[in-house]
Amino acid sequence: MAKKATALRAEMEPDGQGLGPLDANDAIDRALTIELVRVTERAAVAAAFFRGRGDERAADQAAVDAMRRELDHLLIRGVVVIGEGERDEAPVLWIGEEVGSGQGPRVDIALDPLEGTTLCAKAQSNAISVLAIAEAGTLLKAPDVYMDKIAIGPGYPAGTVALDRSPRENVESLARAKGVPVREITACVLDRPRHARLIDAVRSTGAAIRLITDGDVASVIHATDPDETGIDIYLGVGGAPEGVLAAAALRCTGGYMQGRLLLDSPDARRKAAAAGISDFSRVYELNDMARGDVIFAATGVTDGGLLAGVRFGRRAIVTETLVMRSSTGTSRRIRAEHARTEKFHLD
Repeated sequence: MAKKATALRAEMEPDGQGLGPLDANDAIDRALTIELVRVTERAAVAAAFFRGRGDERAADQAAVDAMRRELDHLLIRGVVVIGEGERDEAPVLWIGEEVGSGQGPRVDIALDPLEGTTLCAKAQSNAISVLAIAEAGTLLKAPDVYMDKIAIGPGYPAGTVALDRSPRENVESLARAKGVPVREITACVLDRPRHARLIDAVRSTGAAIRLITDGDVASVIHATDPDETGIDIYLGVGGAPEGVLAAAALRCTGGYMQGRLLLDSPDARRKAAAAGISDFSRVYELNDMARGDVIFAATGVTDGGLLAGVRFGRRAIVTETLVMRSSTGTSRRIRAEHARTEKFHLD
């Protein structure tokens, strides 16, 4: 998401008129938007305490525990649909766990308390804490398997890119839609051995590649604003849970995305069946992964192109959070100075 999102976009109805008086439900929703910031802030600060210490497990556990504590304060009846794994794999924030105060709207929750555990442990760029909330039954219950993904920003004709096309076809089609030579297109791809052929195929067109080591949620968001980030398209295989979180963000920022689960093992197919998925070859459109009213929040743990990381100052802890809501098209970038550091439960 671009830095220009710092400015609050005006909340307007499609006819260009300002929003009318808030009803009770809308007021609750708007209050909840800001409350989500507190949740990701707590998780990000907890993880940042372990930044650069080389202990991925400790950093992740600190973020999970902090997020779980804070979720209990939200006035929601939430169910985790994207979380830390199946119930027998995670003590808290497991898929299907009920969270929140037990009062308020029923919602689906997708979360990753620390997206980029290795990035945090090595103090590398783009580790974030992420949370998305949507109306109950509107987020894809994706199993913890791999997903093939493609994403671009808003403003392109329908059908500009598709998973069923070759990398060359997608890059050349995007260049035509953008009205630029292929050499001016940059694709973002996870730096993994499995992507060697994909990388070669993209480079053979004359397009550039920006390789990332982790953090594909932030990278998909970057693809929605190429003028600011320099990334035109996201391609490749990453985690399915991260795909749903990225789709939630794109519901708020605009853009286009497809995903297809890679169910090439008995265990992966078991997980998919347990999640209620019967069509193992389905290509999921953006609205299949996230629809309705979505609220998305992310707080930086380490510095990155999307967000600044946590700062531990002498008198305050400083955080930066991006929070967005799909129904209003509003993006807020919140820089917070926390003078009362005891609220973060840091030992």
